Amino acid sequence: MIVHNVFFSLIDNSPAARRRLVDACQKHLSGHPGEVYFSAGVVCDALARPVNDRDFDVGLHVVFRTLADHDAYQQDSRHIQFIDENKPNWKKVRVFDSEV
Repeated sequence: MIVHNVFFSLIDNSPAARRRLVDACQKHLSGHPGEVYFSAGVVCDALARPVNDRDFDVGLHVVFRTLADHDAYQQDSRHIQFIDENKPNWKKVRVFDSEV
């Protein structure tokens, strides 16, 4: 399986802007063929230990059954629409992909 984790730092990182991005993730990025798991949420304020990387506002977590499923998701029109609609508020995006 492929674990696709994306961490977004936002220009406007107000609670409302964070919520809008989480909602956009749920609308455009969930339910794709080959998805085994999907979630999106905001950084957990309660966890601020020295080992916690807190340099993000919203985290996206998607597990795909195969690399082919991941690759199809990357080219899907819903994924492209998500990027087009939300990219203007992205300060930094970090992607961590793992094979598990």
